[in-house]
Amino acid sequence: MDPASLIDTLSAAWPLLWNGLQTTVYVTVVSLVVAMVLGVFTCLMNLSRIKVLRGVAKFYIWIIRGTPMLVQAFYLYFAVPQLIQVLFFPDFRIDVITASIVTLILNAGAYISEIFRGAVQSVDKGQMEASRSLGVGHATTMRKIILPQAVRICLPSLVNQCIITLKDSTIMYAIGLPEIMNQARVYVGRTMDTFATYTWVAVIFLVITSVLMVVSSQLEKRMRK
Repeated sequence: MDPASLIDTLSAAWPLLWNGLQTTVYVTVVSLVVAMVLGVFTCLMNLSRIKVLRGVAKFYIWIIRGTPMLVQAFYLYFAVPQLIQVLFFPDFRIDVITASIVTLILNAGAYISEIFRGAVQSVDKGQMEASRSLGVGHATTMRKIILPQAVRICLPSLVNQCIITLKDSTIMYAIGLPEIMNQARVYVGRTMDTFATYTWVAVIFLVITSVLMVVSSQLEKRMRK
């Protein structure tokens, strides 16, 4: 296939791909913002001295890490609404965007929690002991001393998780999310132009992930300074 044909395909498919890309970015960004908060709270629960909190956090992480994301998406989009209809509200429905975002939040939140936990535990324990000996509370020490260092340690892993979540958003096409792969499939169904269409989808993802990697590298350099 010559370059001119690739350009023609991009020109023809771009309206669909652009709509799909907007959905992909929206779902990914919203999911990651909430997942970061969920991940931090789950990490703190996992490190808590309260056994019940630790148990809840470990159970959540075990469920998410032990099941494929596709199963989680189908469960949230099909199974959970059916259960709620039977038990509480017969007319309950959940739209595909909400189901996709919740799936990505729960999935990314579990992995981000483990990333934070590893980073927190890698910070020298003497800093916590020194801070407590000076009369600083546990929560304040975590917020002002331990967590800032943990963020610096785990930043590359967090960026990597952002990239993984972006790529995992394509799985949501299976439940009907109109993301970029779904829209590409619609275009291919009309034209049968598979090679050029999916080549451009791959290029778009490569560009976005490459930008994220460059941003990660720059952040690491600044934080080292």
